[in-house]
Amino acid sequence: MFDTLSDRLATTFKGLRGKGRLTEADIDATAREIRIALLEADVNLSVVKEFVANLKERCRAEEVSGALNPTQQIIKIVNEELVSILGGDDRTIRFAKNPPTVIMLAGLQGAGKTTLAGKLALWLKSEGHSPLLVAADLQRPNAVNQLQIVGQRAGVHVFAPEPGNGIGNPVQVARASILEAQRKLYDVVIVDTAGRLGIDAELMQQAADIKSAVNPDETLFVVDAMIGQDAVNTALAFQEGVGFDGVVLTKLDGDARGGAALSIARVIGKPIMFASNGEGLKDFDVFHPDRMASRILDMGDMMTLIEQAEKHFDAEQSRKAAEKLMSGKGNEFGLGDFLQQMQQLRKMGPMSKIFGMLPGMGQMKDQLANIDEREIDRIEAIIYSMTPAERDDVAILNGSRRARIARGAGVEVSDVNNLVNRFVEARKMMQAMAGGMGGMPGMPGMGRRAVKNQPKKVKKGQKVSGNPAKRAHQGQGKSAASQIVDAGAAFGMGPGAEPSEADMAAAMENFQLPPEMQKLFNQKNLGPR
Repeated sequence: MFDTLSDRLATTFKGLRGKGRLTEADIDATAREIRIALLEADVNLSVVKEFVANLKERCRAEEVSGALNPTQQIIKIVNEELVSILGGDDRTIRFAKNPPTVIMLAGLQGAGKTTLAGKLALWLKSEGHSPLLVAADLQRPNAVNQLQIVGQRAGVHVFAPEPGNGIGNPVQVARASILEAQRKLYDVVIVDTAGRLGIDAELMQQAADIKSAVNPDETLFVVDAMIGQDAVNTALAFQEGVGFDGVVLTKLDGDARGGAALSIARVIGKPIMFASNGEGLKDFDVFHPDRMASRILDMGDMMTLIEQAEKHFDAEQSRKAAEKLMSGKGNEFGLGDFLQQMQQLRKMGPMSKIFGMLPGMGQMKDQLANIDEREIDRIEAIIYSMTPAERDDVAILNGSRRARIARGAGVEVSDVNNLVNRFVEARKMMQAMAGGMGGMPGMPGMGRRAVKNQPKKVKKGQKVSGNPAKRAHQGQGKSAASQIVDAGAAFGMGPGAEPSEADMAAAMENFQLPPEMQKLFNQKNLGPR
């Protein structure tokens, strides 16, 4: 949704590279480009004016204009201002001291309230709560049936005493749901209310009556992030007519410009609490302004990625797989281990979504969009067609075995060959990287290797190499620990000396990857076929 804004900001920042100092003209030009980028992204005009004014004021500060790296300073300021207009701090649900906690969902028809109710219920269930969904939308055709289906998928109970389709009193249903929750010990009640195609008096009156009947602890306004500036106008009308405590953004995975999402928190003065970014019930999470700003600036969202990994990865399996890679034995890490790791990775969501959280991936949008999940299914099918022994040691895969595996997976023999060859090359690369870390202090399981690979002392009369790297390896009588401490030793300098930028540049220029890794990087197509 924010791809266009991200691209424009990236282009703006690129124009500042190489400048040692920000001039008044640089500040004005940068502010103008950022203003255009925000307006093109459909951000509210008043928010844009405030954003640009704050940006100019902070950029003209002496500590920024005299900075050695103005690009990084500008990015820092823009990031902080984006966090500010997105609401600043995180805020989640305020639970009642005496259960049940009542959450009322309000918004226009088509915003995704019913689906969101199921997503919110599933999230609350994962947090250890016992939610109850309430079908108080008795106006829209099949709204009650839809909520029941969503509740069944989420594994939560739905309170639906009325059939809907214009029959029943939503205020009475909402009031009765509180008694139902108290009787059956549900600690959270989520009331799904009716919407309209536009703001009208009947909609406002019904929402106000339901709110008076259940006295909700949280009233959440559900807004479609794809409808543009009308989202802000609708939110203002709901705030005046009914009142709400927080905003939930839906359809953040759409291709609209998304400026409303950047405007609504500042204009309304209410925090964005949750965000929905997909059709699945798990495509829902707490809204973090700082992480969203980081994504817009193409700096990734590593915290969300880490949290997802902690939820879905088996730490013990990952540790065993890492030990197999670092063991130094070529065939310990097999396709079975690779399959386990890939399946855990897929639990985190689509590959394009996972990779999109990495910093700098905004420059690879086309490649991410072209990732075909079916190719990963074919890889799984090929591995499942192997026997346990074949997965553990691909060296035993002769021609007849590969033909049998191809028939079992419904693919060509060439597909099996490509998978095996790429796996072997990737395993060599990972083992080379793990071996290269052997001398690093503090690496778990590397102590013995570090001691074993200590450089030998230079013998008496032995000629000292003129190559700085070889001279460092010879050690000149030093221990391995002292060589690590003396940063200048790697550049042929004295103990405690600091290498210059020229020394660092020369070292990077002469740096060579391990042969296996270099061979893999030279391949034109590294992805699955």
